[in-house]
Amino acid sequence: MRRFESFMARNLSEYAAYRQRLGCVKKAIKPPLYAFDQYLNVHKATWEQLQPAFFLQMRADIRKHPNTVNKILSSVHSFFEFLVRRQICRVNPLDDIPPLPERFFIPFVFTPEQTDQLLTNICVNIRHCQKHLLFDMAIYLAMAMLARCGMRINEPLRLCRHHFRPDEGSVYIERTKFRKDRLIPVPQKVLDELDNYLAARNVCCPEDQNPYLLAGRKGRPLKDYHVRSVFHRAVENIGLKQPKRTMGNMTFGSPVPHSLRHSYAINTLNRIKARGISPQQALPVLATYMGHRKYQYTAAYLKVKDASDIAGLITFTKSQSVVK
Repeated sequence: MRRFESFMARNLSEYAAYRQRLGCVKKAIKPPLYAFDQYLNVHKATWEQLQPAFFLQMRADIRKHPNTVNKILSSVHSFFEFLVRRQICRVNPLDDIPPLPERFFIPFVFTPEQTDQLLTNICVNIRHCQKHLLFDMAIYLAMAMLARCGMRINEPLRLCRHHFRPDEGSVYIERTKFRKDRLIPVPQKVLDELDNYLAARNVCCPEDQNPYLLAGRKGRPLKDYHVRSVFHRAVENIGLKQPKRTMGNMTFGSPVPHSLRHSYAINTLNRIKARGISPQQALPVLATYMGHRKYQYTAAYLKVKDASDIAGLITFTKSQSVVK
């Protein structure tokens, strides 16, 4: 396990342990603190140097995305608040250090029609020879679960056969991003496609011992690069390929597999609104379905209404960039 190495190593370890006792996840706590620890080491810093000017210089020296720099500054500020409470130092030297102007990320969003187009393109390109049929079907089903169930890319790939419950119409997902297990219902169309895939698998490979629901090769699961490759080829085939673009403080994402998860959430909220129901009421249920730790994370999707809004926002931002 990586250890802190600067002269503040003991204080940083105590703070990290304190945050973990409060229920914070180690992976969320330590990376910003390691970045600070490394900076202290490289600059051979001492207690006497830890003045506001030192942290202003640190902010300038960290060559990372402004949002990442701000996350590091925020973590270090909280660390010094901890030291002040422990009376290890008198004041917090970061109190007057302003954050960098943040960049806002706008994800690419597929319309429901574009999602259908994407899946159709992947489906029609399934190779029907014995060597590739089951492999291509598995990749298609992984993509369908991203698009129709809002899964993260690694979730369908890690499903084992016993996680699929056809009688209940559900799948059980273990060890998610936030270490939460969840049981989710699967749309009927995806259930039917899973049944067809498993039936074909039983016929083509009656001795199959692969434990994974979506079988890769040689008894292994599918790899995410298999899914990504097919995804990007399909995006290009349907004319949606475009680069990530940064305009001012806004970054507009390019289509990536995770865009299907964003799109699922946004399009679900739009369908709920179209039925005359407040999307806010659906957030706790949608958050549980998608495996968010807090439903407030799901609320972020309310800021992006739909794909047409994003297209309009890109056009508007372009127009403003040429105004003198």
